[in-house]
Amino acid sequence: MNEKWDIYGDYVTVKALENGVTIIGLTRGKDTRFHHSEKLDKGEIMIAQFTEHTSAIKIRGKVELLTKHGRMRNDD
Repeated sequence: MNEKWDIYGDYVTVKALENGVTIIGLTRGKDTRFHHSEKLDKGEIMIAQFTEHTSAIKIRGKVELLTKHGRMRNDD
């Protein structure tokens, strides 16, 4: 498999459990910066991918998150 795909190919699925969930993409590199944000309302789903530009995703609000590592919820 392509080595770059091994590093950057991970996807996450985010399902909003409330209105106004914010998803923020953070950049790679020497200085981590915000580079993109999305708002989701209850029931909306977003599929995001880690890329050569996105190293982390910050989520504000109650969500269900599905990754290759499993399913998580933060609504406890």
